[in-house]
Amino acid sequence: MPFPNIDPIAFSLGPIVIRWYALAYLAGILFAWAYGRHLILQKPLWGKVQAPFTPTQLIDFIFWAVLGVIIGGRIGYVLFYDILLSVGLHWSAGIGGIFAGSYFLQNPVDIPQIWQGGMSFHGGLFGLVIALWLYARHIGTNVLSAVDLLALISPFGLLFGRIANFINAELYGRVTNMPWGVVFPTGGPDPRHPSQLYEGLLEGLLLFLILRVVSHNFQGLRRPGLCAGIFGIGYGVSRILVETVREPDAHIGLLPFNLTMGMILSIPIALAGLGLIWNALRKHPTARAL
Repeated sequence: MPFPNIDPIAFSLGPIVIRWYALAYLAGILFAWAYGRHLILQKPLWGKVQAPFTPTQLIDFIFWAVLGVIIGGRIGYVLFYDILLSVGLHWSAGIGGIFAGSYFLQNPVDIPQIWQGGMSFHGGLFGLVIALWLYARHIGTNVLSAVDLLALISPFGLLFGRIANFINAELYGRVTNMPWGVVFPTGGPDPRHPSQLYEGLLEGLLLFLILRVVSHNFQGLRRPGLCAGIFGIGYGVSRILVETVREPDAHIGLLPFNLTMGMILSIPIALAGLGLIWNALRKHPTARAL
């Protein structure tokens, strides 16, 4: 099917241009805040563990979260998709070969220029977790319960972000003959998997519903770390599955064993999720986590 005629620019007011991408992130933040506030006020969900934030503290954390996502996302892109890749491809050539193969090692002044593009979701997630840990320690709250809250509200950003990727006709999938294949403007004449929508449905909608059931029907928030662990496994497995039909990064391609960089970076997230679940289930459901 042809790509829908959607202008990446939602609207403009004189010289001010508002893109769907920006609106998607704004919607993700607003929905996450509203749902997070709702969860915080539902005291029976938390039991003796108690909610990690007050509604006011949740608003304060959003500022920390935005910084964590931006800084972590950019550092992750520079590290994972440039420097470490150059090390892996040119290690035998020594330091000179590594520098020659890395754009950012040759042009370090371009690293903070995020407006030129280049952000890593995995780096952004790591930056977000670091920001959450620092803020939780700053206010003296339960870190694992704070991570649980973050896990419950994150699917909104994932869903809206992937919809924005589709509107921008970026991060599309490989060529397919499936009837729902889409001919993307920059993807050649052949229909491709709308992998952005696959990710949005799996990492966003489905993961939200699973976590909702765990938190509301199985009292998951009374076991600190459980919801965060389920999120880690859910995201990791979903991303790995979609990567099998997603077009690999042009400057990387397929790695050994037909792996992609997205797969490799998602495996530790899934393993960390397993560790969190094991830690949560071995404790009494009403115990306070350290």
